[in-house]
Amino acid sequence: MIVGVPKEIKSQENRVGLVPGSVREVVRTGSTVFVEKGAGLGIGIDDEQYRLAGAEILDTADEVFERAELIIKVKEPQPIECRRLREGQTLFTYLHLAPDPEQTRLLKESGVTAIAYETVTQDDGGLPLLTPMSQVAGRMSIQAGAHCLEMAQGGSGILLGGVPGVAAGNVVVIGGGVVGTNAVRMAMGMEARVIVLDKSLSRLRELDFQFGAKLNTIYATEDALEKYVRTADLVIGAVLVHGAAAPKLVTRSMLKSMRKGSVVVDVAIDQGGCFETSRATTHHEPTYVVDDVVHYCVANMPGAVPRTSTFALNNATLPFVMSLVTKGTKQALLSDQHFLNGLNVHKGMITFEAVARDLGYEYVSAADALAR
Repeated sequence: MIVGVPKEIKSQENRVGLVPGSVREVVRTGSTVFVEKGAGLGIGIDDEQYRLAGAEILDTADEVFERAELIIKVKEPQPIECRRLREGQTLFTYLHLAPDPEQTRLLKESGVTAIAYETVTQDDGGLPLLTPMSQVAGRMSIQAGAHCLEMAQGGSGILLGGVPGVAAGNVVVIGGGVVGTNAVRMAMGMEARVIVLDKSLSRLRELDFQFGAKLNTIYATEDALEKYVRTADLVIGAVLVHGAAAPKLVTRSMLKSMRKGSVVVDVAIDQGGCFETSRATTHHEPTYVVDDVVHYCVANMPGAVPRTSTFALNNATLPFVMSLVTKGTKQALLSDQHFLNGLNVHKGMITFEAVARDLGYEYVSAADALAR
């Protein structure tokens, strides 16, 4: 198979779809790998390292898209990239289609087979290709939130951990999944006072057992959200509905009740965000203020630490990439139901139910679409 790795073009995005170690494994199968010139420079990997791994360097993204059968990326394709895709080609990357009607339309029109990292599943119900970036984003959310709380950033001037004789800051984490758990870990490590809300009692029990009495676990109701958001210095939105748009759990009226200079970090912004006032931002301009509350809503948070993020992602994606290059796209998907769950678009058909529902398209099951 011919594999293409273009340079990411989203603002402030330096991650790359394959690192040289992954390229070497792919080339060992007899596959060809084309890497766009300079694709790895943002994480300290030059073209010569790719050449030594067996890749061929191409000068432009147009060449990569034109010659490759399988495109490996990190972030969702931008409009110019969508227009380079074609029927018979496979795209393997993060897509986050539910809140992005333009991207969905362009992928449908291209005829490409698009597999989303974020909807591939595993036996325990987890999302193995989302997990590494959720771990990074969860840990970064506290780091970013703590920075935004500084007065110079528009925050209330609170040090999350406090100091002897001065109370620590209050952190509220909405959602106890991978993002939320990693946010809790970091916030507790900074000695903040931490509350986590979730609708799963079993998950709250697990968190209670994992972190002990220093973590307050609260069952998530609207009343509880109103109560704890109001007294928070920092709120982390860590809500995920598999493949679907995130619910708007925190209303503007709740945010208005917060103290001036409080901070919200919406890690769910890739799926539309879980705060009513959320809108996607970039690392170039990461924050904005609504009702005196600082909002941090960067849609590719792990892109701020691209080297760590890239290697963590490659560790998770490589087995699936190897399946694609050794079996071909159709057989790789049909031989693994969990991988098949990653198929979102195929030859103009929407094959992920939540995306079809949220965007008003006809849903065709992945298996049925591949059979046509």
